[in-house]
Amino acid sequence: MESTGTNTAPGPAGVPDLDLVTVPTRQGLEAVDIIRRSAGRSGPVGPVLHDGSGDTLGFLVPPGTADAWDLPGSACTQSDGRGMRFGDAVSPTAGATGWLLPPEAVGPVTDPEVLRAALGEAARLIEAADNCR
Repeated sequence: MESTGTNTAPGPAGVPDLDLVTVPTRQGLEAVDIIRRSAGRSGPVGPVLHDGSGDTLGFLVPPGTADAWDLPGSACTQSDGRGMRFGDAVSPTAGATGWLLPPEAVGPVTDPEVLRAALGEAARLIEAADNCR
């Protein structure tokens, strides 16, 4: 898959439609750390959502990412203008879905190639840690 960078195509009223990559929380938190440590080489982490149950994290990625996303253990969903927009940054309430990294605190979106590499590294680190027990 060719990297789409951090550019997003504007949707209605100039607001970008975005795709959402969801992963298990443990792997997602590791990936956030990996991306942040290598931000100078690979690009910044973008906004990240957490679900109310604490089971998954969602990384906002450029539209069209879902068309070629095939990383096992994760899913990528197209927004198709269904409300996945930067302007929806609201403070989470207890037990509700909210922002781990809100749009106003981080870069535009996470580059899908950077995310793919970080998720792969995170999976290897988790497997190694679990095998040491």
